[in-house]
Amino acid sequence: MSVLGIGVDMVEVERIQHSLDRFGERFMKRVFTEGEIAYCVSMKFPARHFAARFAAKEAVSKAFGTGIGKAMGWRDIDVHKKESGEPFLVLHGGADALAQERLMKSAWISLSHTEHHAVAMIALET
Repeated sequence: MSVLGIGVDMVEVERIQHSLDRFGERFMKRVFTEGEIAYCVSMKFPARHFAARFAAKEAVSKAFGTGIGKAMGWRDIDVHKKESGEPFLVLHGGADALAQERLMKSAWISLSHTEHHAVAMIALET
């Protein structure tokens, strides 16, 4: 196996909280999947978890070298969590097509957040 791409992104939790306050459900449904929304709103500090997932989506797009837009949309990147707490990705639509085109075999994801920042690191392998 070899590295297909690596991506890192850091987000200010306050920025995501502002979008949640200003745009509410419209923002959530534009950026996050139903599963991500359900998970985040069930947490004590939802904005921190939304911010980590937002950072993950940005990091995935950087790992592919495409950004969010024409090649893949926000909701094409779906962050799930195993019972153990380990996050994992499920790709849909354009992100899945890109993964298949580039022969991606696995994705490694790490998420972390504090009161003020969230960070995600992604490594894609072929």
